[in-house]
Amino acid sequence: MSLRIFMNDCFVCLLACCHAPNMTGFMTVTNLKGEVRAIGAFTYDSTAKKLRFRSNESTPINTSLHLDLLVFFEEGILYEIDSKNQSCEKKKLQCNLHPLDIPDDATFMATMTFGSPSVEGEGIKLNLWTGSMRDTKGKYTMSASMGCLPLSALYYTGSTTFFFSHVDIESEIKEPELLLVPSFCQGLSVEETPEGTVNSFLSEFM
Repeated sequence: MSLRIFMNDCFVCLLACCHAPNMTGFMTVTNLKGEVRAIGAFTYDSTAKKLRFRSNESTPINTSLHLDLLVFFEEGILYEIDSKNQSCEKKKLQCNLHPLDIPDDATFMATMTFGSPSVEGEGIKLNLWTGSMRDTKGKYTMSASMGCLPLSALYYTGSTTFFFSHVDIESEIKEPELLLVPSFCQGLSVEETPEGTVNSFLSEFM
């Protein structure tokens, strides 16, 4: 095996194995019209596949959604949390797709530089990925840093388009207690899912 072939094989393997680390940061969700649907803090455990997203009601930007979501992707469970009223809805998760990890079956598109590639410190290299949303017959395009930090994701179907962007990302879990089920949510039964409904992290913004 030549060195060039070996290096190419390694490069392909690295691309195929691009998975996000543990993360804390802020997420903004906008629709095709440029309307901000939600903005808030997220905590993601990449090993246990757990995600907490809380829309920030103190932000000066008017958003159409106020959400507090806790998602256990491995267990297939989504909690909609209302801390103010000490209540929860527990739902069965039908789709595991979310904007904080590159799916295993995603197709690598290209490596691009966001900003200026010729000025030191003024550009960042991004890997672009694309794939299909099986449950909604839509498509997605995602960007990640060379270190596999997800920076943005665009999801589009025949009727809806949403853009997720992530800022102030840190590769750590600052408040692990956020990934625990609140005491007032424990012991709940999974609600029945109406026929034709697909519960997912993405569907909460549609």
